[in-house]
Amino acid sequence: MGMQIGFVVLLLLLIALAGATFRILREYERAVVFQLGRFWQVKGPGLILLIPVVQQMIRVDLRTIVLDVPPQDVITRDNVSVKVNAVLYFRVLDPQKAIIQVENFLMATSQLAQTTLRAVLGKHDLDQLLAEREQLNGDIQQVLDAQTDAWGIKVANVEIKHVDLNESMIRAIARQAEAERERRAKVIHAEGELQASEKLMQAAEMLGRQPGAMQLRYMQTLGSIAGDKSSTIVFPLPIELLKGMAELSPNKS
Repeated sequence: MGMQIGFVVLLLLLIALAGATFRILREYERAVVFQLGRFWQVKGPGLILLIPVVQQMIRVDLRTIVLDVPPQDVITRDNVSVKVNAVLYFRVLDPQKAIIQVENFLMATSQLAQTTLRAVLGKHDLDQLLAEREQLNGDIQQVLDAQTDAWGIKVANVEIKHVDLNESMIRAIARQAEAERERRAKVIHAEGELQASEKLMQAAEMLGRQPGAMQLRYMQTLGSIAGDKSSTIVFPLPIELLKGMAELSPNKS
C-alpha cells in the first residue's frame, strides 16, 4: 500500500516537472526567459524547454492590440472645451524591451495615449479639430510612436472617433454655418448681376453697330408679347419720327 502511494506521488511529481519543463507557444507568442532573475533570451514559437526553478518565462503577444482611449477633456487653442475619444492600434516588436523597460506596457501605452491626445489637440482650433482629423491622427501617431519606441512598441495608427460639444457651442456653430451660407449666397448673386451687366453691355454695343438691328429686336419683343396673349401691346416708336413731328408742329417759332 505504501509503495502504491509512493508511486502515485512520484508520478504526480514527474507530471508537474514535465509541465514546468515543456511549454508550447503559439505562432503569435514569444517567451521572454529569465535565468536566476537575469534575462537569458527570447524563445518561441513552438515547443520550448525550461529548467524548473532556475528559469522562468513571461508570455508576450505579438498581435496588433486595439486600445480604446477613454473620452478626454480637451481645451482647444481658441478656448473651446470638448470631449474627445480615440482608438489606438499598436503591436509589440521587441518582447525583451516590452517586458524589461516598462512595468506594464499596456497600461503605460494607454496613459501615454491619453496625455498625448490632450496635448496635441490642445494646440489646434476647433475648426481644425472638426475638419482635419486625418492630419491630427497622423500627428498623434507620430508622437506616440516616437515615445513608445524605447519600449519595443510600434504604434500603427490612431483614429479620433468622436468629438462631443455642449449644446451652446452646437448652436453657435449652427449660427456661424448659416451666416456663412448667406454670405456665399450674396456673393453668388452679386457675381451673377455682374456677369449679366457685362453681357447686356456687349449686346448693346452689338445692336448699336447696326441701326436696323434695334428695330428687329423691337419686333421680336412684340412677337413674344403677342404670343403670351397679353392684353397690353407696346409699339416701338422710332426717335426719327418724333423729331419729324416736332418739326411740323404749328407752335414752332
